[in-house]
Amino acid sequence: MGYRVVDPTEVEPVPDRPCELRRISEAAGLSQVAVNRFSADPGEQLPLAYHYHDEQEELFYVAEGTLAVETPDETYDVPEGSFFAVEPKSPQRAYNPADADGRVTVVAIGAPAVSGDAHAYDPEGETDG
Repeated sequence: MGYRVVDPTEVEPVPDRPCELRRISEAAGLSQVAVNRFSADPGEQLPLAYHYHDEQEELFYVAEGTLAVETPDETYDVPEGSFFAVEPKSPQRAYNPADADGRVTVVAIGAPAVSGDAHAYDPEGETDG
């Protein structure tokens, strides 16, 4: 049996990101699911780019603030305490709006934990999905 308590403040932030990213999966001993904690100040985005995944499903839990998620059809406002689910092949860009009152803290869960699955999405270059 295996159990772990993970204090995210003890996990080193990933360098060169648009906001603070702490990868929780490894510290928790998880290999089948990707778990990350993001903290973004106003004007910062969570991912490196507007993107989609081939296989990975994503679920965002907003622990603090309000998360904005841009999609090809609309921008969603996800309030504190809410979840936002993203199916594979669904482009999205999560961010904290520049006019936000404060930072947004989000726990992102993705499964399966696959590498090379994320692809940049250019909303200007896309015509038909």
